[in-house]
Amino acid sequence: MIFVTLGSQKFQFNRLLKAVDKLAEEGETDEIFAQIGYSDYLPKNYKYKSFLNREEFSDNLNRADIIITHGGTGAIMEAVKKRKKIIAVPRLAKYGEHVDNHQLQLINQFKELDLIYVCNDCDKLDEALETVKTKSFKSYQSNTARIIESIEEYIGEITK
Repeated sequence: MIFVTLGSQKFQFNRLLKAVDKLAEEGETDEIFAQIGYSDYLPKNYKYKSFLNREEFSDNLNRADIIITHGGTGAIMEAVKKRKKIIAVPRLAKYGEHVDNHQLQLINQFKELDLIYVCNDCDKLDEALETVKTKSFKSYQSNTARIIESIEEYIGEITK
């Protein structure tokens, strides 16, 4: 299953939804479900819902083999932690999908860590899907414990 998630910010991402619809119409994909957010394009060839509650989101994320998402850190991090194959497509200001192009920087950081696949061109989404089906990504390694330990050491030093 492919799960498309566009987050909950008040911006449309019709460009990506149309590209996924084209793939579904051509029959080149598995089952697809999308959380379309504030987009006004309504998919014709796959199921969707504007917004999902936490349980619905988690259920779709768990069932999915591949996640197609915008360049938001929340959706990417949640999928990476569950070791999902992720295709990230950045929202771009020139299409009215965001106020700036910061998502380009975010997803390139994840790409450098070899955690996700970046697709900057929606016309190449079919190629991205074929690539992630066979590509292996690194596993996410949390550094939260190390950060907490550093903070505790620092507090211990300044309170002596």
